Amino acid sequence: MGSLGASGYLSGELSPARVREALEAAFSSAGATDLKAFAGGLELPPWSGLLVGESRSIKNVMETIRLVGPRRSTVLITGESGTGKEMAARALHLASPRAARPMVTVNCSALPEHLLEAELFGHVKGAFTGAVQNRVGRFEQADGSTLFLDEIGDLPLDLQVKLLRVLQEREFQRLGSSETVRVDIRVIAASNADLVERIRQGRFREDLYYRLNVVPLHMPPLRERAADIPLLVDHFLMKVCRREGLPLKQVRAAALERLIRYDWPGNVRQLENAVEMAVALSGERRMLEAADFPLPSSLPRAPLASESTPVVALPENGLDYEQVVSAFERNLLEQALRRAGGNKKRAADLLRLKRTTLSAKLRSLQSRMAGAA
Repeated sequence: MGSLGASGYLSGELSPARVREALEAAFSSAGATDLKAFAGGLELPPWSGLLVGESRSIKNVMETIRLVGPRRSTVLITGESGTGKEMAARALHLASPRAARPMVTVNCSALPEHLLEAELFGHVKGAFTGAVQNRVGRFEQADGSTLFLDEIGDLPLDLQVKLLRVLQEREFQRLGSSETVRVDIRVIAASNADLVERIRQGRFREDLYYRLNVVPLHMPPLRERAADIPLLVDHFLMKVCRREGLPLKQVRAAALERLIRYDWPGNVRQLENAVEMAVALSGERRMLEAADFPLPSSLPRAPLASESTPVVALPENGLDYEQVVSAFERNLLEQALRRAGGNKKRAADLLRLKRTTLSAKLRSLQSRMAGAA
């Protein structure tokens, strides 16, 4: 490795992530092929490189992972999109005795309900149209490992009931089968939605929330941990330059100051994309300028579409529009009346309607139901 000597120094309070960053930088510049050998056998937690930062908020996250990772406890990770919820889940998995097996991930918002159930629990041949062979579901795949349920707030109510039972009993049945399958899994869930608000809206089961929220872990938005931005920029620069086979680039102080002052509505994911774009725009230059980071103006934060607009999956063979809209309206009216204890004025307030409008809708609904009888 050539002559021995110092390639740099670290001052202030140290953390495993910061030590690893420094070792990787020295490792890269020295042309070493084995980081562990280069570090003189220094052992760092296997998850330490997944979360980068020294702010108090991210240190709290790391401490929770250190304490809870080795346990079987269910963890609910909350935070805005792009804050690193999946990275935290992977860190929890790597900190556990289950790390030898791969973590299994399911995005609960990516599939319509009828496909999501089969994805989670599997199915047997002939269970439904298109089920031409048996399939092992994600729960079964995660036996002996960790199952990460991302965007759990988008899980349909019918599946929430089934998930609750699996969490309680650690057993389930594949679609179309009466055989009970038992599994040994550790469940980690994540959501960027306010699940307490969804409970209030009748869109998420309260009993499932408490079953998932055994250990809460909140991922802070990047605007609340601006002190971590220099470390994150260095981390992403090293990652991109190594991947592209480029000499390690640096960021001018003025550009870094701009990054620190920016609001980052897309959080850490947006910062990583910005660094990657800056490397691409800089060409052969080793020094990144402020102009290499064409950041969009920060916009007022609008509610996510999934939080403000009901989503109905359109089946391949279509649906009866009037029937679906009528059923949705009826469900809303019934929920409001139940929550208001039958008081129409309070129910109308919950739906932002006039009392007379609510009464008219109820009469119309009763008329339609009588006509259908």
